[in-house]
Amino acid sequence: MAFVYATIGVWAILDPLLGALELGYPSFLNAVGLSITSPLGYSEIAGIYGGLNLCLGIMCLVGIFKKNVGIFSIKFITFLVGSIAFGRVIFSMLPTTPSFFNPYFVFEIIALFVGLLLLYMQKS
Repeated sequence: MAFVYATIGVWAILDPLLGALELGYPSFLNAVGLSITSPLGYSEIAGIYGGLNLCLGIMCLVGIFKKNVGIFSIKFITFLVGSIAFGRVIFSMLPTTPSFFNPYFVFEIIALFVGLLLLYMQKS
């Protein structure tokens, strides 16, 4: 999780720069289906997607070496991915909205169940 979240965070933060340099890297914005309509949008992508994911990755890395941080990380990420998946399902129940099923939802459900399993095993 440390690698996954840190990579997503760095990718989101650097996406505008990588796009401007035309180095052939895939666009973060295209991958998540977003577009920027004002300069504030770049800051929001860097903060919400970049900063949050980068710090989650750092928290998971620290959790490898500090058990209490590791357990908190598992609880936090399990809650976070479960909440995001729940939001997708609720949104899809509104009339004329698209389905919740996509690769990100699959990742969230897998992460949710792995987190729940790890928390269950930790209590045993």
